[in-house]
Amino acid sequence: MHKLSIPKWVVERVIARRGREHVYENLDPLKTALVVVDMQNAFMLPGVAHTLCPMAREIVPNINRLAQAVRAAGGAVIFIKTTFTEETLASWSVFYELSRAEQNARRVAALTANSEGHELWAGLEVRPHDLIVEKKRFSAFIQGSSNLAEVLRARGLDTILVTGTVTGVCCESTARDAMMLNFKTIMVSDGNAAMTNEEHNASLAAFYLTFGDVMSTDMLISCLARNARKDLAAAE
Repeated sequence: MHKLSIPKWVVERVIARRGREHVYENLDPLKTALVVVDMQNAFMLPGVAHTLCPMAREIVPNINRLAQAVRAAGGAVIFIKTTFTEETLASWSVFYELSRAEQNARRVAALTANSEGHELWAGLEVRPHDLIVEKKRFSAFIQGSSNLAEVLRARGLDTILVTGTVTGVCCESTARDAMMLNFKTIMVSDGNAAMTNEEHNASLAAFYLTFGDVMSTDMLISCLARNARKDLAAAE
């Protein structure tokens, strides 16, 4: 598991700006979605992955625990899958120009629909009522990537908890764009995975400063349970 290390000055600046360390600790469970980004064999399974992130396998238990807590509190769980399409070779040509031809070929093979790489990691506990959304870009929210924003809004969901891999690429891109589209956004500190501790922490710190909140799995489970009880009490 990554060792979390957000600089003290970052936390102090957040508190000075927002008035408290965790601005979304009073989230509404019924309006909350756990968004699980790219936890696919293409990033996790040796021999199949085009870009292997070993740490992604270590966060699976936390994602499963958080998913169960979100479901129990009345929220939604959404698994995001990156999917290669031929159309992106032209519409996102700049991305493919940044990598060698061999790497691009591995990516295409790993992320083509119905391939082994495209499948979700077997250790994830996916339930029948969970949703699966496919995306074409790093961010699930950017124009032309997916219909995630519409899916969330159709269900009255305005708060998202971002988990998955890689922290500073698809996860942070998705989280930043979520906030820009007016969703309350939390990145889960021990529910995201990067190649190194340094990359993981740099991403979380940058997001926390401006875009949203950063909370641990245990903290979020506690908030979900507490706030769900409040909702029940208010309804009685």
